[in-house]
Parts: sequence; C-alpha cells; structure tokens
Amino acid sequence: LGSDPAPGCRNERCNENYSTDFIYNLYSEEGKGVFDCRKNVLGHMQQGGSPTPFDRNFGTKMGAKAVAWITGKIKECSRHGRIFANTADSACLLGMRKRSLLFQPIAELRQQTDFEHRIPKEQWWLRLRPILKILAKYNIELDTSETAHLEHLTRKILVPEATL
Repeated sequence: LGSDPAPGCRNERCNENYSTDFIYNLYSEEGKGVFDCRKNVLGHMQQGGSPTPFDRNFGTKMGAKAVAWITGKIKECSRHGRIFANTADSACLLGMRKRSLLFQPIAELRQQTDFEHRIPKEQWWLRLRPILKILAKYNIELDTSETAHLEHLTRKILVPEATL
C-alpha cells in the first residue's frame, strides 16, 4: 500500500505495533519447542504478483471455514468452562484435496510429510513421469496447422429453357 505507517503492516487501518514481523516474533517465541512459525502473505503464496479478486475471495472463504470449524470444535470440546482438545481431529490443517477444502488431522499429515525438505512424501505429478518420458522421446512436428487445397467454385445459373 502506498504509504504504510510501518513496514510489514498489511492494512492501512492496522495498528503499526501489530505488524507481520511482530506477530511472527511473538508466535515464534511462545511456540519454541512446541511448534514453528512462518510468515505467509497471500501475494507470496501465489508466487508473487498482486492478489486478484479470486485470491481475496478464496482467502475469505478459507478464513470463514476455519473460523466456523474452530468455533464448532470449541463448542464440542468444552466441558465446565474448560476445553479438552485431546483427539486427533482437534489439530487440523485446512487444505485443498481434489478440488475441495478439507480439514485433515495433523497426525495423518505427519506420516505423509518429508520434514527435512518440507514437502509431501508422495507428489501427484511424479505419477506423470512415465508419460513425460514417452513424450520426450516421441518425435513430433510442432506445426499442427492443417493444410487443404481450395478450389474456386463457380455457380452455374440455370437459364430457363427458351422456346425453340
């Protein structure tokens, strides 16, 4: 935004004390040994560029879904003023799976994650490798335009038979 009051502020009306850096540092300090923290900005998630209306709408939908989920979990897990979040599905990650937003328990994701490289152990696109190898060896001509022979047609006008 044109003239941010402080670097890292994401909204022109935000308090300059609560910048992205401050929130990151707070969670990093409080979560030592329990969880790690990373900064995430919508523009960075989409590999640069300005967020489009679709990105903003999708982010709003994900935020609303997350708030609805956590509100439901608090109601479900609270007893006598205390919250008991001790089941596997009480710690979930909201993500996209096969064109739908799903909450997946972190315990399940732990088995599917390569923590050293911070990537999934199985990547869907790796199954395409055999096809890519075949296509790499296949000799094709890149010109895909069709050629055809055009003929000019003349329309014969039928003249009514004249009386002879």
